[in-house]
Amino acid sequence: MTRRSFLMLLAIVAIVLACRHEPAEMAAPVPPVDSVASVSVDLDQVPYPTLSQYRFFTGAMAAHQPNGGVLPYDVITPLFSDYAHKFRFVWMPPGTSASHVSDHVPLDFPNGTALIKSFYFDNVQPANVRRILETRVMIKRDGQWLFADYVWNDEQTEAVLDLNGRFVPLTWRDDQGTDHVQQYRIPAWAECFTCHKQNDVAMPIGPKLRNLARTVEYASGTADQIGKWVDAGYLQPGFPVPQPVARWDDPGTSLNDRVRAYVDMNCAHCHSEGKHCDYRPMRFAWQETANPVNLGVCVEPEDPLPGEPQLTYIVAPSNTYRSMLLHRISSTDEAVRMPLLGRTVVHAEAVELATEWINSLPGPCN
Repeated sequence: MTRRSFLMLLAIVAIVLACRHEPAEMAAPVPPVDSVASVSVDLDQVPYPTLSQYRFFTGAMAAHQPNGGVLPYDVITPLFSDYAHKFRFVWMPPGTSASHVSDHVPLDFPNGTALIKSFYFDNVQPANVRRILETRVMIKRDGQWLFADYVWNDEQTEAVLDLNGRFVPLTWRDDQGTDHVQQYRIPAWAECFTCHKQNDVAMPIGPKLRNLARTVEYASGTADQIGKWVDAGYLQPGFPVPQPVARWDDPGTSLNDRVRAYVDMNCAHCHSEGKHCDYRPMRFAWQETANPVNLGVCVEPEDPLPGEPQLTYIVAPSNTYRSMLLHRISSTDEAVRMPLLGRTVVHAEAVELATEWINSLPGPCN
C-alpha cells in the first residue's frame, strides 16, 4: 500500500469513527410538567377577582381537593352558621410557620398565610344536591388581615369576589326529611369586620390552639391535628400542651362546659375586652366563664328589652322564663337575637342545651 493510500484509509476511518460518536440530532428535552400548579398568593395582587386564581384546590374546584401545602383543619366546637357545613383549610408560604402565643388567642401566623373556609349545604332542593354558597378567605399581609368573600356560581365551577353581601334563597332537607326554607346571608365586608376584630384590628377567631386540639381525618388517615401542623412545618414546636375546649354537643361532657364551649365560639368574639359588645357585662371566652357571673348568672340586664319585663336576669337559675340569654338565642328578630350577625335562623339544638343548663342551675338569685 502506498503512503498516499494509507493516509486516505486513515482519513476514512477517522470520519467513520467520528460519525459513530456524534449523537444523533433530537428534540430539546421537555421538562417534566407538573399537572398541578402551585398555590398563588401574591400579596401585591390579592384579593384576586376569582377563587380559582389562588389554586388552593386541584381538579374540579367544587370537590375541594387541597393543593400541595393546603392543609385541611377543623375545630372542636364550631361557629353555628344557619346549619351550613364548612370546609376549612390553611396555607402558609413555604418555609414559614405559625407560633403559639397563648391558648386564649389565635396563633401568630406569618405574612402570606391564607385561612380558607367554604360554606355549603347538602340535600339542597329541588335536585337534592350539595351546593357551595361562599368561600371566605382571610390573608395576612404586612401584619394585617384582609377579608375576601367569594360567591359560587350555580354551576359550582367558580366563585367571584363580592364584599357587598347578599341573601341567597335556599331550601334544604335535613336527615329527618324535613325541608327548611331560608334566606342564607353572605356577609358584607363590614359584617366580617364587626366579628373579626379586637380594638379595631382585624383578626381570625377559630384557630386557637385550644380549639385545634383534636383528631382530624386526612387523606392519609386520622391524625392528631396539632401534631400534623407541626409535622407539616406550619406550627413551631415547643409550646405547652393546650387545654382544649369542650365539644358543645358531647353528651358525655358536663352541661356547664358544653354551654361554655358554645358561647366561647359563638358569642365571645363580641363579648370580650376590645370587641364589639365589650360594654356588656358578659365575658363569654372559655377562660373567663369558669366564673358563672361572666355567663350572666344572676346578673341583671343593663338594658331591659321593651315589652319583656319578665326578663329580670341574663340567666335566672332554674327559670328559663326570666332568662334574657335564652330569649335572645331563641329569637330571629335582628333587634333581639344573639349572635347579632352570622345567624338568621334559630339553632334549635343550642336552645335545647341552654334550656337544660338553666334548669340545672340552683336558684333563686339572692
